[in-house]
Amino acid sequence: MIKIFSQRLIDLKKKVLAEATENFSRVEEISELNTLKVLEAMRRLKISDAHFKTSTGYAYGDIGREKLDELFAEIFFAEAALVRTQFVSGTHALATALFGILRPGDELISLTGAPYDTLQTVIGHAHEAKGSLKEFGVDYRELNLVDGKVDLAAIKNFVSPKSKLALIQRSRGYSMREPLTTCDIEKICAAVKAVNKNCVTLVDNCYGEFVETREPVEVGADLAAGSLIKNIGGGLAPTGGYIVGKKNFVELASYRLTAPGMGDELGATLGTPRLLYQGLFFAPHVTAQALKGAIFAAGIFSKLGFKTSPLPEEIRGDIIQAIELGSAERLIKFCRAIQKFSPVDSFASPEPWDMPGYEDQVIMAAGTFVQGASIELSADGPMRKPYAVFLQGGLTFEHAAIGILAAAQELLT
Repeated sequence: MIKIFSQRLIDLKKKVLAEATENFSRVEEISELNTLKVLEAMRRLKISDAHFKTSTGYAYGDIGREKLDELFAEIFFAEAALVRTQFVSGTHALATALFGILRPGDELISLTGAPYDTLQTVIGHAHEAKGSLKEFGVDYRELNLVDGKVDLAAIKNFVSPKSKLALIQRSRGYSMREPLTTCDIEKICAAVKAVNKNCVTLVDNCYGEFVETREPVEVGADLAAGSLIKNIGGGLAPTGGYIVGKKNFVELASYRLTAPGMGDELGATLGTPRLLYQGLFFAPHVTAQALKGAIFAAGIFSKLGFKTSPLPEEIRGDIIQAIELGSAERLIKFCRAIQKFSPVDSFASPEPWDMPGYEDQVIMAAGTFVQGASIELSADGPMRKPYAVFLQGGLTFEHAAIGILAAAQELLT
């Protein structure tokens, strides 16, 4: 590392690490508590080698698949769970829940401003999209943020008797707003239910699993959904997503994933069960590694004069570190440096491109063992002002630190 990085960055690294001691200790404590939670659930449910067997075809009676659903429900304090490699992304899991619950004439509301780009195409109101909820006659409204935060006071007048589902996005997406903590989610869900107890609260939990010791369903959300190639997969899950929450709503989602009458009874595992179980077991520790990397990045780039969110000392609701770079050239440089110091495809040079589901061109650096896995060290951002890069992941803190210093050095040259 001494030969690769300038003395200025080596000295800066030492200073940032010294200042991060207390934050790192807090992250490690959360990781230990979440590891115990996962371990205790696996012990209570008597997970065994028999649950790692693969299935093919229709996969009726797959005990490993059924037990994994039960395990997720236990860990998330939910009545039911739907964990499937048939989900192609977190957006797919969320869309499955939305289409499973909403019907023509129902109203969907977003309480965290405009959703993430790919979910906007699912909704179809920001711009036309074939097969969107709008095309199926679902109405939509969104509550604007105030100073980057959810307007709790306005919820009582925003939620109506017609509101069927309230979407709550935990992470920042491609914005500089603060991510939500579980305390925030608890207050939002309570505010919704105070107005309309029948309004379903759905949390987009991507990037948020195991960042804290509580999860959305535990604090009042009816449903939560996310991706297995983010936090919860521990870097081992090769694909997939999950939906957890109240049994009747999970059941409705399962009919949308497969077909009415079939629901969660089908779904071949095709060699993935051990990876999903083992990844879940690793997930609290891997998430902690990613959080340490994010704290380190905030420290390095704050001291280099860049605007970072969150700041190094702030409490986090997800693993993402946003850094405003101010120009397209810097954004491209940053992503190329992350790619260059990746274990996979380090020789590749990321370019902005028209990525499906995104309004602007996006540049992505992801030299990952699992394609696009953002629990592995990755960086991306839309080619629009303020040209912020969104850094996330890191299976090990050591790798995250190397990648972050490489990006810093590239910007300083």
